Amino acid sequence: MNFSKTGLIILVLLISCGKSKLAKSEPGVKKIVGEEVTYSADNIQMKGFLAFDASISGKRPGVLVVHEWWGHNDYTRNRANMLAEMGYIALAVDMYGDGKIAAHPEDAGEFASAVFKNFEGAKIRFDKAFDVLRSNPNADGDNIAAIGYCFGGGIVLNMARQGKDLKGVVSFHGGLGPVSPAKEGTLKGRILVCNGAADKFTSEKEIADFKKEMDAAKANYSFKSYEGAVHGFTNPGADSLGQKFKMALAYNAPADQQSWSDMTAFFKEIFGK
Repeated sequence: MNFSKTGLIILVLLISCGKSKLAKSEPGVKKIVGEEVTYSADNIQMKGFLAFDASISGKRPGVLVVHEWWGHNDYTRNRANMLAEMGYIALAVDMYGDGKIAAHPEDAGEFASAVFKNFEGAKIRFDKAFDVLRSNPNADGDNIAAIGYCFGGGIVLNMARQGKDLKGVVSFHGGLGPVSPAKEGTLKGRILVCNGAADKFTSEKEIADFKKEMDAAKANYSFKSYEGAVHGFTNPGADSLGQKFKMALAYNAPADQQSWSDMTAFFKEIFGK
C-alpha cells in the first residue's frame, strides 16, 4: 500500500487519536453548549451550569468547578466553558445554594464561613454535584476531577482529604488549611496546588504545614508557586475588586496562563490525555 507523505502523517494522527481517552470530535466546528442545571442538596436548591462540546461524540472526562468566595458567577461559568473547549464536560458547582452571589467581601466571608462550619452539609452539596456530573450521558463516570478557586480551592482540597472518588484536584489560589488532616491511604487522587508566591492570604507557615501534612499522608501532590502573583491571580476582575475593596487582589496574566497550562498537563497525566 502506497502513501503520500501527507497521507502518512494523517494516518499516524488518526491512530494516535484512536488511543485517546477523550471522546472524538465529529468533523466541523466545535459547538460549546451551556446548560442551567438545578438540583437539590442539603435541603437547598442548587443552581449549577453544565458545559460541553456537542460536536464530540461519546463519553469524556468530567471536571467539577468550584467558585471563589464571591459565589457561582460568570467567572466560574467561563472556566467551565474553557474546559468544554478542551474536550471535557464541566459542571460549575453552586456551593451556596440558589446561585447566591456576594457583592461585598463581608457577605462573601459569611457565605464561605457558613459552608466550612457545616462541612457535613458541604460534603452533601459536593457529592450531589458529583453525582449530577457523573450520571450525565456525556460523562465518563470513572474519570472525574475537580478544580477550585480561592474558597473553591479550599473546598476541593478538603474533599480530596475526605477520600472523594476523584482522579485529581487542582486548587488555584485556594486556602490550604484542613477541616481534618489527610491520612495515609485516604487520598484517592492526585493533587495540584497553584499558589501565588506573593499571596498575602497564604503564609509561609501554612504552606509548610500543608506540605508536611501531604508528605505524612504520602499524597501524590505538586505545589506550584508563581513569582509575583498575589491572591486572585487567575481572575481578570481581581484588579477592580482589589481597588474597590482595598484588598491585596490582582490579576496576573503570566501566572494565569502558566497555572492553566500546568492544570492541562496534570489532566493529561491523570486522564491519559
